[in-house]
Amino acid sequence: MGLSSLGKPTETNKIKKIINLKKNGKFELNLDYFNHYKKNTTYSFNNTIPKIDNLYSNKFINLFGTPRNKNDKLTNDHINLASSVQKVYEEVLFHILNYVYQKYKVENLTLSGGCAQNSLANGKILNNTNFKSLFVPSNPGDGGGCVGAAYSLWKNLTDRKPINTLGGYLGNSYTNKEIKIVLDHNKDKIESENCIYYFLEKEQSLCDFVAKSLTENKVIGWFQGKMEWGPRALGNRSILADPRSPKIKDIINSKIKRRESFRPFAPSIIYEEAHNWFENFSDEDPFMSRVSYFKKNKSNLVPGVVHVDGSGRLQTVKSINNPRYYKLIKSFQKITNIPILLNTSFNENEPIVFTLEHALDCFLRTEIDILILGNWVVVRD
Repeated sequence: MGLSSLGKPTETNKIKKIINLKKNGKFELNLDYFNHYKKNTTYSFNNTIPKIDNLYSNKFINLFGTPRNKNDKLTNDHINLASSVQKVYEEVLFHILNYVYQKYKVENLTLSGGCAQNSLANGKILNNTNFKSLFVPSNPGDGGGCVGAAYSLWKNLTDRKPINTLGGYLGNSYTNKEIKIVLDHNKDKIESENCIYYFLEKEQSLCDFVAKSLTENKVIGWFQGKMEWGPRALGNRSILADPRSPKIKDIINSKIKRRESFRPFAPSIIYEEAHNWFENFSDEDPFMSRVSYFKKNKSNLVPGVVHVDGSGRLQTVKSINNPRYYKLIKSFQKITNIPILLNTSFNENEPIVFTLEHALDCFLRTEIDILILGNWVVVRD
């Protein structure tokens, strides 16, 4: 998704040799290009399924070229291929969705499955179909299946509507007392890295301190409340920074994230302000499920969260959904007149931090400037 914006869709004709659109919203793969399926072979649970080294065949390699190794430099061919794959994916998606709308005439669309994480395509659905609204839950992929299974079982056993658990915050949480125990247990490790920790009792004082630190180009590890349910950091297990800085992306990538430079960072924005900053904004998007385009007179104000094509994978924040994160962004807005924070997942090059120990270790081994655990503040002295 991120890489596709840097290239041009020059390879779409090649891709269309391996995937074909059919009537009634269907599509099929040309299996000559793949190894995962053998003609005239019946598979069952009793069969020993042969090991497959590559899912793709030599014919696939002949079409697209030698596979790129992990550390190989990205070339224009790779970038244009990414752009082409994204374009063909979108064509197939709209082909399916237009048939679905034609068949059911329902204007509200909900997506699930791993492809529902393609936020770039999601942002184009309402302009390329007749649907009027789109909802993508916080964890639409395989990990979210267990919630659907629990919903189904609850409904079948009780004939009652399940409690609404579609919010993004369903994970673990810690009290300030529990946080203090962990910090005290790691006091020697913390002090050996020239760090100190202290407690800020008032929430507004905490938010004001963090907001001011952000304006001083400090990078913040923000660990609050219940962990997000899904792959996106939504302001509870996040690394935060000032979106006004044109260099902040390079700083975070080099000092902390150690990831590809073409991957953008997300803007978390106060919900009430979103229509002032994004083109054709129509509905909230609390789970970063779609990409929208900044208004041209706004993008230069927040270069840290604007992708090369002028877009951003925004997260709208409401006070009712995440009151502390909302209050933090408001504190930042009070100082800067900008209702946006740069938000990326709290991790280095591993899964998002899950425990207090994970967060503390990530802070100590990287160049994050300040760590906020509940109302506890850890700073480099």
